[in-house]
Amino acid sequence: MTTPNTEDAAAAGKPSRVLVLNSGSSSVKYQLLDMDDRSRLASGLVERIGEETSRLVHTPPAGGGEPRERTGRIADHDEALKAAAEELAADGLGLDSPDLAAIGHRVVHGGLRFTEPTVVTDDVLKEIERLVPVAPLHNPANITGIRTAQALRPDLPQVAVFDTAFHTTMPEYAARYAIDVETADAHRIRRYGFHGTSHAYVSRRAAELLGKEPADVNVIVLHLGNGASASAVAGGRCVETSMGLTPLEGLVMGTRSGDIDPAVTFHLKRVAGMSADEIDVLLNKKSGLVGLCGDNDMREIRRRVDEGDERAALAFDIYVHRLKKYIGAYAAVLGRVDAVVFTAGVGENSAPVREAAIAGLEELGLAVDADLNAVRSGVPRLISPDYARVAVAVVPTDEELEIATQTFALVDN
Repeated sequence: MTTPNTEDAAAAGKPSRVLVLNSGSSSVKYQLLDMDDRSRLASGLVERIGEETSRLVHTPPAGGGEPRERTGRIADHDEALKAAAEELAADGLGLDSPDLAAIGHRVVHGGLRFTEPTVVTDDVLKEIERLVPVAPLHNPANITGIRTAQALRPDLPQVAVFDTAFHTTMPEYAARYAIDVETADAHRIRRYGFHGTSHAYVSRRAAELLGKEPADVNVIVLHLGNGASASAVAGGRCVETSMGLTPLEGLVMGTRSGDIDPAVTFHLKRVAGMSADEIDVLLNKKSGLVGLCGDNDMREIRRRVDEGDERAALAFDIYVHRLKKYIGAYAAVLGRVDAVVFTAGVGENSAPVREAAIAGLEELGLAVDADLNAVRSGVPRLISPDYARVAVAVVPTDEELEIATQTFALVDN
């Protein structure tokens, strides 16, 4: 996909703003961006939708004052988006503006059909609905956000940008599970991967950091937040990723187990008498770091480790061990690695995680410079010493900008 020529758009007086919506099950995140200069005009978060303690925090344009906050019940996504629209209008950035070119929506699961950003039509919405069984926590909320935005601006292009799209370039031997083919095909069971907009953005920015074209670079991206995933990107194309049919597979996460023997589920059903729903909650919400030590905040875990807490130390070691396994595995898949890149909340901010994940991998050409690693910065940067054969980098992710870029590229014609 090409990056839009924003200078030409500006000269022609075309609409250049994109509103990005990320609708979760009980929240809506939004950002308004101007693609003339890729600047962020305003942003906000509506959380705890449907509760008495709903909260909206809106950040106005630079120079527009301090963030504004609303509290009190916001009944549903329709009300949440209307409240966000009111806040934007108060800044002179209302959804009725002729400068608004499109609304870009994060959609978690696009299956195999959606490999690119797509203008939403009735048929597209039906297909996203058909995918609800493989993304029951995410796609319904994404659909609600799209329909609400359509009602507010029925004349405006609504563009779906899919988390799974970047990973559709995986070869079949990487995407297939080794189960009966007819059963897998009948129920759409395969590895899809997630966090695709982040992996796309970060792998491209990593190539820029190295002064190379994405097509010339092989990168391992480690997206480490409360949800965590790894990808192997060869020449700008994903060839392997850690999440699978759902976001449960792969790395140890804040509340998710990551990789686990599938027979554990049978064992819990037979021996503990747990239902499928109870096991689902256990593996998705009561496992990972929180299951191991009671905390899913890496800052708190590191504080406890430094104070000698053995449970926290074990949780940290398990987390790092899984990272090392994936780095080694993806180095084997790629054959040649130009960079290992850390991103997202933990990846960008936890120097101890980065140091521990790379320690002992010198034979793979990896090393971390302690002083560079200790620097806190919001810009892409190398943290490896000059002598390292493989670069180690920190690249802050910007999924909203990636969604806006893909959305604008689609509608700017």
